[in-house]
Amino acid sequence: LNVLEVCETAHFPDTKTHELVAQKSAGLFSEAVETQMEVQNMQNMFPVLPACPLRVDPIPYDTPKPAGHTRFVCVSDTHSRTDGIQMPYGDVLLHMGDFTELGLPSEVKKFNDWLGGLPYEFKVVIAGNHELTFDKDFMAELVKQDYYRFPSVSKLKPEDFDNVQSLLTNCVYLQDSDVTIKGFRIYGTPWTPWFNGWGFNLPRGQSLLDKWNLVPEGVDILMTHGPPLGFRDWVPKELQRVGCVELLNTVQKRVRPKLHAFGGIHEGYGIMTDGFTTFINASTCTVSFQPTNPPIVFDLPNPSSS
Repeated sequence: LNVLEVCETAHFPDTKTHELVAQKSAGLFSEAVETQMEVQNMQNMFPVLPACPLRVDPIPYDTPKPAGHTRFVCVSDTHSRTDGIQMPYGDVLLHMGDFTELGLPSEVKKFNDWLGGLPYEFKVVIAGNHELTFDKDFMAELVKQDYYRFPSVSKLKPEDFDNVQSLLTNCVYLQDSDVTIKGFRIYGTPWTPWFNGWGFNLPRGQSLLDKWNLVPEGVDILMTHGPPLGFRDWVPKELQRVGCVELLNTVQKRVRPKLHAFGGIHEGYGIMTDGFTTFINASTCTVSFQPTNPPIVFDLPNPSSS
């Protein structure tokens, strides 16, 4: 694909600028963007980047699965609104977090019951920033104060949430950990850049990089709650990208998974590619918290050893 074709839906004053935007949107941020200041400059200079067509059309649900492949069904940000979701055929379910509103035990139990009624052979789940009770450090601070934002959570006793993860009996729960399923090595992690003091929030920079450095090489599928910079992370209301540059560098420079699935940014729902890794923002809820974005299915060829 010629770089001038990459941004065929965008218009810029000169060829040099056009090529630069194409380069950035083609997933080469990692070579050209090294500091958060440069990231902010890119956000301010090129708010039209979402128009650049590196989008990938989702697989229609009635498409036959190719022989020798595994079908993954991706959802995220269901926020306790699962009743009306039409779940397609697949082998492995991936849920990228925010399956509750606040991580209350009653919400977790409801989600677990929903998982139990799904037909997938394997179900893999990570937490998101809304799963407050899953973040032990967050809860340790919250219970010390009468925090007005989360009164129902701050009133919980430690024994109510100490083992909240154990309520997820119908899935594999990953938190800075990995599992191998059908020959695919899957790593899951819940951390996102700080945003209004929710769970699993960390400052941009070294704090997040320390978490991404835990992701081992050789991972086939990376599950994070939030997006990397430049891929399905555009927030129109703010006119900026909010993805993590440290996560982007980790994905493109070191780990290079076949699939990077995430959610977090409801406005970013959809699929993109950088030519090697497929990036899926599987947010089920829209920005108005309506669960109308359908699950995304993705087929991967089975590893030769599986």
